[in-house]
Amino acid sequence: MAENTDSTPETPPQSAAAALGAAISAAAPAGAVLDARVNRVGELVLTVRREAVLPLAMLLRDDPRFAFEQCMDICGVDWPDRPERFEVVWNLLSLRHNHRVRLVTRTNEAVPVPSVCDVWPTATWFEREVWDMYGVVFDGQPDLRRLLTDYGFEGHPLRKDFPLTGHLEVRYDSERREVVYEPVKLTQEFRNFDFLSPWEGMTTLPGDEKVHLNRLSAESERKEVSP
Repeated sequence: MAENTDSTPETPPQSAAAALGAAISAAAPAGAVLDARVNRVGELVLTVRREAVLPLAMLLRDDPRFAFEQCMDICGVDWPDRPERFEVVWNLLSLRHNHRVRLVTRTNEAVPVPSVCDVWPTATWFEREVWDMYGVVFDGQPDLRRLLTDYGFEGHPLRKDFPLTGHLEVRYDSERREVVYEPVKLTQEFRNFDFLSPWEGMTTLPGDEKVHLNRLSAESERKEVSP
C-alpha cells in the first residue's frame, strides 16, 4: 500500500468566530470593516470606519445570517497619546445564533460618532453614559444628557487627564440647610512617608514598652562603665 509522502502542512480549520468575521466583512459595505480578528479568548473584534457604523449596525441586526438583535453594552476607551484618542466599543449578541461580536471605532472630542439608538433603543442609555464619562458626541442621539454625574458637573471623569480630585466638592451646609458646591479644598496636610514595612518600622510591640526601655537603659549603663 503506497504511503502519502505529501509534506504540505494541513491548513488548520477556521474557528466559528473567524468564519463569522469573514462573512460580516464580505457582506458589509466596501471599506466598512478595517480589521477582523479573534482575540485571545476567542471573541470576534471588528474595527470599523466611523462613517460606516450605522449601516453596518443595520446589516448586523436585519441580515438573518447574523441576527444581532441585542446591543448589550457600549463603552469607551481613552488613549490620550493618539490623534483620535477615544475608542467606542459596541458589544452585540445574537440569541438566534448564540454568537457575539464587538465593534470598535475611533474618534476625538470634536468628531461625533453615529448613534445607533434607532437600531437598538437600549443604546440611548449607553450612549448617554459614554458621553458623560468620556465626552464622546453621538450624532442623532436626541437625549444626550449626563447620566452618572450630577447637574453642572465639569469635565468627563473617565478621561485619563481628568484630575483625581475633580473640580468641585459637594457638602451639606447646616447653616444654609442645603447642599453646596465648592472648589475642591485638600484640607489634609502633607505627610512624609518612610515607606518601611510594618515589621521594619515597628521597634516594639504593644505591651513591650518596659522591655524596650530597660534595654535602652542597660545599653546606656554599659557605655558609661566601659573605658
